[in-house]
Amino acid sequence: MSMFCYQCQEAAKGTGCTVRGVCGKDENVAQLQDLLIYVLKGISVYGTKANELGIKNPEVDDFIVNSLFSTITNANFDKNHFEANVKKGLLMRDDLKAQVEKASGKLTNLHDAATWGSSNVNSEGILQKIFSLFSGGNKTQTEYTIEQLKEKAPKVGVLATENEDVRSLRELLIYGLKGMAAYLKHADNLGSRDEKISAFIQKALVATLDDSLSADDLVALVLECGKYGVDAMALLDGANTSTYGTPEITTVNIGVSKNPGILISGHDLKDMEELLKQTEGTGVDVYTHSEMLPAHYYPAFKKYKHFVGNYGNAWWKQDKEFKSFNGPILMTTNCLVPPKPEYKDRMYTTGATGFEGVKHIADGVNGKPKDFTEIINHAKKCKPPVQIEKGEIVGGFAHATVISLADKVVEAVKSGAIKRFFVMAGCDGRMKGRDYYTEFAKKLPQDTIILTAGCAKYRYNKLELGDIGGIPRVLDAGQCNDSYSLAVIALKLKEVFELSDINDLPISYNIAWYEQKAVIVLLALLYLGVKNIHLGPTLPAFLSPNVAKVLVDTFGIGGITDVASDIGMFMEA
Repeated sequence: MSMFCYQCQEAAKGTGCTVRGVCGKDENVAQLQDLLIYVLKGISVYGTKANELGIKNPEVDDFIVNSLFSTITNANFDKNHFEANVKKGLLMRDDLKAQVEKASGKLTNLHDAATWGSSNVNSEGILQKIFSLFSGGNKTQTEYTIEQLKEKAPKVGVLATENEDVRSLRELLIYGLKGMAAYLKHADNLGSRDEKISAFIQKALVATLDDSLSADDLVALVLECGKYGVDAMALLDGANTSTYGTPEITTVNIGVSKNPGILISGHDLKDMEELLKQTEGTGVDVYTHSEMLPAHYYPAFKKYKHFVGNYGNAWWKQDKEFKSFNGPILMTTNCLVPPKPEYKDRMYTTGATGFEGVKHIADGVNGKPKDFTEIINHAKKCKPPVQIEKGEIVGGFAHATVISLADKVVEAVKSGAIKRFFVMAGCDGRMKGRDYYTEFAKKLPQDTIILTAGCAKYRYNKLELGDIGGIPRVLDAGQCNDSYSLAVIALKLKEVFELSDINDLPISYNIAWYEQKAVIVLLALLYLGVKNIHLGPTLPAFLSPNVAKVLVDTFGIGGITDVASDIGMFMEA
């Protein structure tokens, strides 16, 4: 096989992509992503030692987080990006090694991840060889070709771990780290960071190289990853609310205006803020797409009159909806589908996102905002969007809002008006079997409430499901990272009802998943003690039978069957 990847729900045949990713990445990108992860493990060998020595390396922490983020499904398809970052990572690894050895002496018995392709250093630990991409001054130049990198990649990819169960646990841990990295990057963009989380990421990456660790050791690390996942989501929640205010119950327009527009997709609210500021007064309107919908819930963005509404649905429909939008599209994070020729020239990427042949907007220099002038000028030349739907949808039910309604919610539960809450957070995707979630929402009893976050909501957030005593039956907390809000709500209800176990609440979990951010949400819920979570439309391909059994026996993890049977099972719980 030319590649192997099974990190997302759409893994080919439910086992793994071996020729080309269902997501659209080719073997070159897949292999370079594997190699970049291996380089990050090597950097982390020295990073963990540096942490022990008190050597601070924020640039190393940032590189690891940004690189993990870039390998999430549907984030970056540009092989040039990954080739450059593999080379940059090797250079960074050797620089870090020199710092550590200067402080503590020469290190021995190092893993191949920490030594392969190593640069020569002189007696003072100063780097003497440097990849040509980063060469300068009087340093000796050397260059790894793409062919040399591809030769190394198959030896360090997923299948390099032969034991199926160890491989499964290692990959589960790595995918949790990838999801966590996404949330850390968003928080960092708003000036919030936590060195302890970065230190754990490096410790966990090193652990995936350690053949002495038992399955129990790895399970413990996976749960610890869940703990840090909670911390990362709390960090981002605090960064978002302290910067843009507490989300409010908001009615969002899903129609269009007569002005040309820019469609912003992905998740990054800092990009949203900078784009809104730079488009103000230009005659160009701004629309959200997919996971950017919750930006409308934040008070700080409501002052922009040209912030018109939301256009379209979940990420996987973009191949049709981007064509009809007519104006340029800005992809701020993952959820990018390989663009079609009809709109590729109108697409822009930024941050961790990339695609060969698509214009990329660089980060601002020295803390300055990104420059969106090119995309704004492009929009001015375009026709207004074609209307594809009309009406309004309601959201903004993050934890602070729902907790403010706690008395009303508790009374509805005590009176029997609300029988059960269903957490239906997570991801949407292309698989036809995901129609299940639309039917599930339609057929839920009228005395139930849906708590949602992430793009899974697009399966039912435009249905007329009514309300219970003024409480809408679909409460949208926001983006996938706002699944944290759903956990906070559950913990608050546990406190209000004076329960000793979160699982005694009338809450069921029927979660759709697609990529690695859903993995960290799952691990976070497991860390918080939530049991009997059901995942669909299929269980992850990266769970070996034995690992899946551990999750079933220990945490009650289950799949989905048919709508009627599942609703019956949940309502009897």
